Amino acid sequence: MIVAFSVTPLGVGEDVGEYVADAVRVVRESGLPNRTDAMFTSIEGEWDEVMDVVRRAVAAVEQRAPRVSLVLKADLRPGVTDGLTSKVETVERHLAG
Repeated sequence: MIVAFSVTPLGVGEDVGEYVADAVRVVRESGLPNRTDAMFTSIEGEWDEVMDVVRRAVAAVEQRAPRVSLVLKADLRPGVTDGLTSKVETVERHLAG
């Protein structure tokens, strides 16, 4: 499964990069395949391990922010691995063709 999620601290002002970095650090330390862009962090693995990482990433932000917003989108597709890479490669192949 692939989960794309965004954790946003609320009530801490406009500059939230250091808070978001706390969440991304949890994801990267998990050892699961992941990718971060300007809007979301995507992580790939089994349901329980991915959801545990999301929970811990939110908890990391909760430690310093009075309120936290979580946006989450999941692609549950049994038997697919390396979807973070293969999905993008498929689109790029079509663009090149």
